[in-house]
Amino acid sequence: MLFFILAVFRQNTPMIITEVKDKATKKTFLDTARIIYKNDPIWVCPLDNDIEAVFDPAKNNFHKDGKCTRWVLTDADGKLIGRVAAFINNKKAYNYDQPTGGMGFFECINNKEAAFLLFDTAKTWLKQNGMQAMDGPINFGENDNFWGLLVEGFIPPSYGMNYNPPYYQALFENYGFKTLYAQITNHLDILKPFPERFYKIAKWVTQKPGYEFKHLKAGEIEKFAADFMEIYNDAWKDFENFVPITHATIAESFKKMKAIMDENLIWFAYINNEPAAFMIILPDANPMIKSLKGKLNLVGKLKFLYNKWKGVSRMRAVVMGTKQKFQNHGVESALFITLGEYVLPLNQYTELELSWVGDFNDKMIAMHKAMGAQFGKRHLTMRYIFE
Repeated sequence: MLFFILAVFRQNTPMIITEVKDKATKKTFLDTARIIYKNDPIWVCPLDNDIEAVFDPAKNNFHKDGKCTRWVLTDADGKLIGRVAAFINNKKAYNYDQPTGGMGFFECINNKEAAFLLFDTAKTWLKQNGMQAMDGPINFGENDNFWGLLVEGFIPPSYGMNYNPPYYQALFENYGFKTLYAQITNHLDILKPFPERFYKIAKWVTQKPGYEFKHLKAGEIEKFAADFMEIYNDAWKDFENFVPITHATIAESFKKMKAIMDENLIWFAYINNEPAAFMIILPDANPMIKSLKGKLNLVGKLKFLYNKWKGVSRMRAVVMGTKQKFQNHGVESALFITLGEYVLPLNQYTELELSWVGDFNDKMIAMHKAMGAQFGKRHLTMRYIFE
């Protein structure tokens, strides 16, 4: 049984919201974004497979400790005008002052009533499932993809980074969403030398006894996955509402990266053979997939392989982490210097996107500044507390 809600525009034109339950409504959910952005030359359509994987329990292990649903919104003529998803991560929902769910994958025409109906629908479902607030726009998964509301820096997005029209900010704020934190993305010109002081310190660290730097090797993926989990769970354990990452989530993430990853862009640091820090950098896949319009069929795969062969000029730093006892030792700086020694001779990459860093992460923001990185864009993670 499909789930319907009726609402009214100012012009008394009815809107119909439908819960996604079958193949047809899954298609309309995906098509909504293509309609919203049809005249936007900057937008890059995410792969349909990537979106659907979020909602597939067989491909997203977050379903083991949570649940989600989604809806599409049409006008009286049956035209798609919006969509939204809502989800509950039971591992995180009860770590706040009130039980808090999430909403995301929001797309909507520039219409307050349409947007508010989508927000209301997500809120109603979350309230029915015991939640008292919702964060958004976020992902039903890790925060390295589909996370945050873009409010500054409307430039071509990198793979996995949310992009939206500027008017979304007013829709969220007018509904009552408040900013929890800002997500800062900075850009680094690869062809520009690092500041002298940064380079000297980082180079000195790479030469310290007992310090070793290794890039990922696909044949040893299990070892590196285990090292990643050990470092990540130590590095982030004191951040508010942190939930340890699981081996299943890491395995899932590494599997998703496989199609585009370059082993020589993913580095680990070891101090006296102990895993100490990591840096996950990927070639930006968006230039490879833009012409696909979300479709990774046979023709799409051939286009992707050709575009991958041509190469891209931008990389994205997806995530970094350093064990707490090794922080302030210059390990992160040394990782960047080590990366540069591989990247520069290629004469391929010109830009590194450092995305994203929470405005609460003073150490990482300071390092970006020391490296000479420039501001790129700002996203917001927001929260709406139910009345």
